[in-house]
Amino acid sequence: MTDATGTTAAHTTETTDTDTAQGTWTVASEAFSSPVAAALWRAYYTEVSDRWYELHEGRSTPPDELEREIAADTGADFAPPGGVLLVARYGGEPAGMAGVRLLDASTGELKRFFVRKEMRGRGGAVLLLAAAEDAARALGARRMVLDTRHDLVEARALYARRGYEEIEAYNSNEYAEHWFSKDLPAAD
Repeated sequence: MTDATGTTAAHTTETTDTDTAQGTWTVASEAFSSPVAAALWRAYYTEVSDRWYELHEGRSTPPDELEREIAADTGADFAPPGGVLLVARYGGEPAGMAGVRLLDASTGELKRFFVRKEMRGRGGAVLLLAAAEDAARALGARRMVLDTRHDLVEARALYARRGYEEIEAYNSNEYAEHWFSKDLPAAD
């Protein structure tokens, strides 16, 4: 279904605005190919890859591997009709992102959930996660799943606080060590 502006209504994510003591957060869908999304993807991948390499090999990600892996992900999973990429902005500046893709007609998967280090602690992660859940509902999902690593303790703590429960592995992601699920009741 297309609205008067040419936007596919079934896959539109409303902008969410939230004022915190420090400023205003907004979350809206964005094409994975946009310069903003590309910069956030690079920041996300660099951080999680460097954390893994530091933990396991005591060094940062080799530059050639970093470039190869960043370039290899086209972002096609985060495009309509089966997915969406959300970008969070703080005071108008890109601050985070979250990808949602459908695994089946009723299960959404959260991927690439990220808030820039300098923007953490300002309330954006909770807002971005809620927007991702709303986006999954809009895609028809009644449940959200995700995988993460053991060393990403901040993310695991956030998911637990927001009602996600640990489950058995639902995929074979070689880097995943924890899997979570949350039922998504219909929006009020």
